[in-house]
Amino acid sequence: MGSGMMTRPLVEVAEFAQGTLLSPQAGRAAVTGVVTDSRRAGPGSFFVAIKGERTDGHAHLAAAARAGAVGALVSDQQAARAALAGAGLTEEDLPLVLVADTVTAVGDLARGHLADLRRRAGARGSALRVVAMTGSVGKTTTKDLTRQLLAPTAPTIAPVASFNNEIGLPLTVLEASEATRFLVLEMGASAPGHIDYLTAIAPPDAAAVLMIGHAHMGGFGSIAGVAQAKSEIIAGLVPGGTAVLNHDDARARAMASLASGPVLTFSAQGDPQAAVRATGTVVDDRARAAFDLHLPGVEPRRVRLGVPGVHNIVNALAASGLALAAGLGAEAIAERLEGARMESPHRMDVVALGGDLLLVDDSYNANIDSMSAALRALPALAGRRRRVVVVSEMLELGDSSRADHRRTGQEAAAAGAQLLVTVGAGAGPAAQEARAAGVEVVELPDATTAIAQIDSLVHDGDAVLVKGSHGSGAWRLADHLKEVRPR
Repeated sequence: MGSGMMTRPLVEVAEFAQGTLLSPQAGRAAVTGVVTDSRRAGPGSFFVAIKGERTDGHAHLAAAARAGAVGALVSDQQAARAALAGAGLTEEDLPLVLVADTVTAVGDLARGHLADLRRRAGARGSALRVVAMTGSVGKTTTKDLTRQLLAPTAPTIAPVASFNNEIGLPLTVLEASEATRFLVLEMGASAPGHIDYLTAIAPPDAAAVLMIGHAHMGGFGSIAGVAQAKSEIIAGLVPGGTAVLNHDDARARAMASLASGPVLTFSAQGDPQAAVRATGTVVDDRARAAFDLHLPGVEPRRVRLGVPGVHNIVNALAASGLALAAGLGAEAIAERLEGARMESPHRMDVVALGGDLLLVDDSYNANIDSMSAALRALPALAGRRRRVVVVSEMLELGDSSRADHRRTGQEAAAAGAQLLVTVGAGAGPAAQEARAAGVEVVELPDATTAIAQIDSLVHDGDAVLVKGSHGSGAWRLADHLKEVRPR
């Protein structure tokens, strides 16, 4: 991911990263962006060599140098020198900044960069506002909606796809420049302390907690553990920052006590105690919700969401709360919500394909909460079409895996699925429940097999919902259908 950060001298980048610049004479080189993928390096890039599970970035230093990178962040000096020497290059071709751990250092770099941008904005009498969101379901959609609410007002940076971890978040922060007024950040957690780490890099001015669900139960042990981890985003607000909390979720609502500043609550169920709420909700035949949007201090306004699925009301209200906290007016929020669209791939992407096949591609990720939401949206989207549901196993669920997959089978039957295709052994309980409810079921061992067989299982005119965990490859199946049935 290339970044458009402001130009900084290499010596300052090294200082922010708390590293040692091994070629001090290169200190004045101008860094204009930070990348972790050498294929995205270009003139002015600063390349971060990360030792990953599959590949070690130190092996790609020569490629970054050839692409025009002006420096690299490394933790293994020997490996770095060897990689350059192997391509006939030296540290003069690619100056090295040495640190103990490059992932920690890129977080330090982002922290220093953001603190400096905030200082500069303050000195100009302006402000750079950071808004963030977390939750077990809906983060990326809320991020996309929030970006679309803020961007028409002033320059806005938001992550592509789901850049919400200890590497993706700093890279997003490093995209910000002196022109940036709004920085929208998604914060994910698969264990306690993860969000604390992210808020230490980028303390938010406003933060939303969407829903405390069963995602990544494996890392937390219990739903209370999930809530505790998500609450770190409120504890991490700047002093006096605004907490935007889901009133309909008791665990999220309880986080109000952690806020040092204002609390804005939102309710998709229309609870009058919530400052931001939806009432009079109706859903059209394309699964799009219309409702009266209540915002503080103004008359309610009728809004029709452009994104399908009644569950997206929660995400729209959270985005509205964040936009309010960032200083937007109620009129602008209501108007922009109507035009907002899904921006990230594989998120309730409803596509009409060749042969009149309707694909509902929600294959980016899955837990029981997002699975239920997608299945609830299916009847309205499918109308009179034959309903085919393809679910790959949901990963990282811990002890609740069997029960959650059983519930998936029951809910697929309740959604009127005529055919359920399960992918992966873990989805077996879903197949059993659906079969018991009279649904035709095809069980397949993996995504590769499913891709080979799906064309014979779906027919022209069907509505096909594809849903599953990223690691199980359901998204590959959705992409295959788009390729073989072009519009």
